[in-house]
Amino acid sequence: MEIPNVADKWSGGVNEITLGATKDKGGSRQKTITIGGAKSIPFMDFEGNPGHKPVVAMDVYDTPPEDWPETLSKPFADVLNDPAQWAKKCVEQYGADLICLKLEGIHPDKGDKSAEHAVMVVKSILAAVGVPLLIWGCEHDEKDNEVMPKVSQAAKGENCLMGVVTQDNYKTLTATCLADGHSLITLAPVDINIAKQVNILVSEMDFPLNRIVMFQSTGALGYGMEYTYSIQERERLAALTGDKMMSMPVICDVGHEAWRTKEAKSDDSEVPQWGPRDERGPIWEAITAVSLLQSGADIIRMNHPRAVAAVKKCIDRLY
Repeated sequence: MEIPNVADKWSGGVNEITLGATKDKGGSRQKTITIGGAKSIPFMDFEGNPGHKPVVAMDVYDTPPEDWPETLSKPFADVLNDPAQWAKKCVEQYGADLICLKLEGIHPDKGDKSAEHAVMVVKSILAAVGVPLLIWGCEHDEKDNEVMPKVSQAAKGENCLMGVVTQDNYKTLTATCLADGHSLITLAPVDINIAKQVNILVSEMDFPLNRIVMFQSTGALGYGMEYTYSIQERERLAALTGDKMMSMPVICDVGHEAWRTKEAKSDDSEVPQWGPRDERGPIWEAITAVSLLQSGADIIRMNHPRAVAAVKKCIDRLY
């Protein structure tokens, strides 16, 4: 009996985006990263081209994070006060494909640092590492609109990935990234319709669709994890069936969410049945990352070196 071929045939695919610019392209990066390009469901390459393999971005903060548990901060204890050296350690020691600079310190409630501070940090990281740079604002609309244009100008020509923009706050950063040659992250609150709407709004400002990366805000556990997975899966299916406004690569903020839950920060005496925090924290981060890779993630933002090593090994084996 002949076994029928049940593979689906897809009419669309995910856009390819190259991040970073080398000297011949007007930048200073030693390497670039290309993501996207998938013509099939993740890990089902018998249906089509799986695209470029996912990449890992490690977080670096402009100011030392005050809410990190010791388990997470310990590997970076010697560099937490120096973002450039922190970034260098992530690349050279832990193998980060990209650096994600989180400008947490500019938030009005978390230090209210100036645009000059942010620009200085960006320039120092660009000088310290040769990988592409993600620059993530504080997600306070007024402050981001003040700071991010100056940060964008300071990194002009480097083709950074800048974010984030929402349906209520997209014009300033979109115009800035368009002028300075950067790519852009569009954010939606775990809602496929809002995600599409933000992409439409950004594209109506003549921003190229092949310079947009989508982000669904998420919690790492329980409702957040399950619901986000299903939303991202629907986004990928929409891209494969030809929806141009949903054909963007996806970024997931795995590390931030995995370590911000109350459970992740609980000490061992509160939840002894979960095992030592030093073990469960990195494992939770790695498992969350691999799960979201299966839903179509192209960039995984991570924190703990052990989790990063496990996920990179998994990616190398699967692609």
